[in-house]
Amino acid sequence: MRVIALIGNKGGAGKTTLAINMATVLNQEAPTLLLDADPQGSALHWSAMLEGENIPEVIDATDNTTTVINTHKDRASHVLVDCPPQLHAPQTREALQHVDLALIPVLPSPLDLWASVAVGDTIADIKKENPGLQALLVINQLEPRTRLSRMVQSAIQELDIPVATTTLHRRMVYRSSVLEGKSVAQMGSIGAAAADEIDRLLAEVSAL
Repeated sequence: MRVIALIGNKGGAGKTTLAINMATVLNQEAPTLLLDADPQGSALHWSAMLEGENIPEVIDATDNTTTVINTHKDRASHVLVDCPPQLHAPQTREALQHVDLALIPVLPSPLDLWASVAVGDTIADIKKENPGLQALLVINQLEPRTRLSRMVQSAIQELDIPVATTTLHRRMVYRSSVLEGKSVAQMGSIGAAAADEIDRLLAEVSAL
């Protein structure tokens, strides 16, 4: 069993969308829980649209995040915690004290890059209490043909946090699947490329 927190220091980086897609794929392999610790409750709203079998259970973890993690972490093979997009939020700090991995999606833009600098300091601080904590940056919504994306992609490598080899590209299916209460893996051929990205990212995470 592994507990993963998806964190960030700026909204709009695709954190919840990534959490939803990872949880859905992992749940096909083994029981998976998605704990929604973000007061916006986006993962909970998404789960309310779900129908069918083999879907991940989504649990409210905005209050007493530590208690919720400790109560449920032994119920599943995989536990993902969708945290608020603020490092100083109590839910984020509580989650980081009890997870194995912090996954940080970051957009290829200067503002997101600057916001991510503080993530390294936070991880280093939390490791004093949770020395086994690992961290991995994931470049999200990449547009590979743009000069800005290439520049920021290079600059991200300079941060003091490992960067995933897998990058997630800017694809409309990531948004449309959420609106339909699905994951990209459930969108058929139009979601195939995105689903492959999620599979490759999960393979990287499992190898850590």
